[in-house]
Amino acid sequence: MSDLPRIPVICGPTGSGKTAIAVNLASTFPVEVVSADSRQIIRRLDIGTAKPTAEERQAVRFHLLDLIEPGERYSAYQFIEDADSAISDIVSRKRIPVIVGGTGLYLRALVDGVIEIDSDDPEIRERLQKEMDTVGPETMHRRLAQIDPAEALAIHPNNRIRVLRALEIYELTHEPKSKLMASGAYKKSRFEYESYCLLPDRAELYAAIDRRVDAMTSAGLLAEVEKLVSAGLGPALRKAHVIGYDELLDYLDDKCTLGEAISMIKQNTRRYAKRQITWFRHQLVCTFSEQAGQLRERIEKDLQQRLGGR
Repeated sequence: MSDLPRIPVICGPTGSGKTAIAVNLASTFPVEVVSADSRQIIRRLDIGTAKPTAEERQAVRFHLLDLIEPGERYSAYQFIEDADSAISDIVSRKRIPVIVGGTGLYLRALVDGVIEIDSDDPEIRERLQKEMDTVGPETMHRRLAQIDPAEALAIHPNNRIRVLRALEIYELTHEPKSKLMASGAYKKSRFEYESYCLLPDRAELYAAIDRRVDAMTSAGLLAEVEKLVSAGLGPALRKAHVIGYDELLDYLDDKCTLGEAISMIKQNTRRYAKRQITWFRHQLVCTFSEQAGQLRERIEKDLQQRLGGR
């Protein structure tokens, strides 16, 4: 697969307009989308996860939607397998795969590979990031060299992302990353990627999120949740922990009013978007842009150059 151009990854926080960029690309290139969204893989959850509309699906073919039932586990390890399979299929038909999504765990798995571990701890990641900001990358790299000399040799001291991930893996598993990789617990995509991140102005993003929640409400999100509950999927839906559904389940359980539930959906979505922005800035090497049009033009230019060089 080494003769293939690097596959574009269009990422960004929820509600930023990632899918629209992919749809616009399809007017110029034979694009197919591989979704990297941990919510859109869940069947029956359509309105609240902002799955592509009928018009968008008519313009672009989407892959990796509706893979599991609510509450079922789906790992980043499995995502790599499914994404590689979808990409191979797209390439075999001489079309262009584009990854679109905002789930950091999936994106990091694609770009850097993943070690299948049973747990994750955001507090560990946040603490290590603060330490990196305080003492600097060289000090953190020296710490890694004491823990995992083999991995430290493979990472430049200024590569903050990989140094932090290796330290995080050690704290989570109490095993060096290099040892886990040799054990077969490590999986990496067969393809190479180029990441582009859309980060709109914060106020504009939050306003767009509020408008989208209002649109979801008008489109029948509550009725969708009621239908799932009637089908006996309430407990599974709780287990899935998807914003928009948790809050409306609280409403149906008389824990809040409908207005309060909708307000919480907006607030929790904005908080999620903020966490995504922080992750993209610190955990993924990207071309960043505040404007969707500028980012699309950059991707188009890069695609033209790469495809012309094949």
